[in-house]
Amino acid sequence: MATARRAAAICKDAAVSISPPASTNALDRFFQISARGSTVGREVRGGVVTFFTMAYIVALNPLILGFAEDMNGDLLGGSSGDNLAAIAAGTALVAGVMTILMGVVANYPLALATGLGLNAFVAFSIAGQMTWADAMGLVVIEGLVILVLVLTGFREAVFHAVPRELKTAISVGIGLFIAVIGFVDAGFVRRIPDAANTTVPVQLGPTGQLAGWPVLVFIIGLALVVTLWVRKVRGAILISIAATTVLAIIVEAIAGLGASSPKNPTGWSLNVPAWPDKIIDWPSFGTLGEFNLLGSFESVGIVTAVLLVFTLMLADFFDTMGTMTAIGAEAKLLQEDGTPPRTRSILVVDSLAAAAGGAGGVSSNTSYVESASGVGEGARTGLAAVVTGVLFLLTTFLAPLVTVIPSEAAVPALVLVGFLMMQQVKDINWADPDIAIPAFLTIALMPFTYSISVGIGAGFLAYVLIQVVRGKIRKVHPLMWVVAVMFAVYFAIHPISTWLA
Repeated sequence: MATARRAAAICKDAAVSISPPASTNALDRFFQISARGSTVGREVRGGVVTFFTMAYIVALNPLILGFAEDMNGDLLGGSSGDNLAAIAAGTALVAGVMTILMGVVANYPLALATGLGLNAFVAFSIAGQMTWADAMGLVVIEGLVILVLVLTGFREAVFHAVPRELKTAISVGIGLFIAVIGFVDAGFVRRIPDAANTTVPVQLGPTGQLAGWPVLVFIIGLALVVTLWVRKVRGAILISIAATTVLAIIVEAIAGLGASSPKNPTGWSLNVPAWPDKIIDWPSFGTLGEFNLLGSFESVGIVTAVLLVFTLMLADFFDTMGTMTAIGAEAKLLQEDGTPPRTRSILVVDSLAAAAGGAGGVSSNTSYVESASGVGEGARTGLAAVVTGVLFLLTTFLAPLVTVIPSEAAVPALVLVGFLMMQQVKDINWADPDIAIPAFLTIALMPFTYSISVGIGAGFLAYVLIQVVRGKIRKVHPLMWVVAVMFAVYFAIHPISTWLA
């Protein structure tokens, strides 16, 4: 025994002696850059790439929120046209501040911005029932409720209660989801206008065949990023975005294609890549502080307001859980139980971001799966998030320049990252129906329903159901039962609200 103890002590001393010396660089020590096998250069590149793959939200959020009318017929942020600049500036400001906070507090390469899907829900399902200030007040309440759940440990406990292979399925599903986002935003895959009278809901291009210069730009961008990636070129994603944007500007200057519309199906999907008249413009923050915390309860009643908060909360609650897991898996940062380091810090910042989005008048902010593009470029620490956040803050002044980048130039990166995340599917035991069926539903329904929450909810419900019918009730964590009931309510929210009304 004594000999064994001496041998262990010798091994321990040897392990200490061969460990790398502590970094004398304050930046390196704070962000643990060397400890995570990264470099400052990789973190900067990763932060820049993440910014470019999600900068579209600065142009897209105003288009979603800016034209929807509240119950009084008013537009968010002021009169038509003028409000778009205010929404864009507010979107970039909140995204910048909260992403920097994520990097500094949680040291995680995760960026935040206004949540797609959540902003559409606020614009088209909530605002019409109340004023814009009331609607944003609901968003603030939702963020504060989630923050309480984090601080009490409930949100983190739910995360730990989820089986590891189901977490892996969430990552794989998100990979497919962001790949679909890339194909759709590029116009490569399109919804058939009258899908109810056809055998398929989506198709290749506008007519079942590829058509238009923008799609060709996307294909060239995809080919370029794949080529650079397999050749192990540093900065592959960033180089492809920059090069494809230049190509898009040239194509638009020659062909004058304009924006995509029903009458112009071969135009650019989200923004036209034309050099702006102004590169720098002073921001207007007209949406900041435009919220009424309790006004919604007076407008629609307590029951309806609570159900709306519940719907927002569930979408935010599990989207972030899936996103941070996927990012951690891609960056190889997950711990043995499948959770990221500093999980609670990540969730606290994300919860604050939801409330900050409402307070900023630009809808709930949440973690972005596009952060995976920066991870794919080598980002492993919060320094990448700080870089992304700083670029968002600069965007409040440089919004005209950001809108130069068309989605066709940015989204090839999402397709590549979707492939990288898909590789985790091998870690799921497909021979075990107890986990294989819930995993399949999770993976399939995310891209098919265009919703991370729907995929997670279906997987959770299927997992609990299978354990019950196979007589393995004790295997189900108590919190999984709670979450399953919550998701059952989530899926039945419309009939429940109709019945209560």
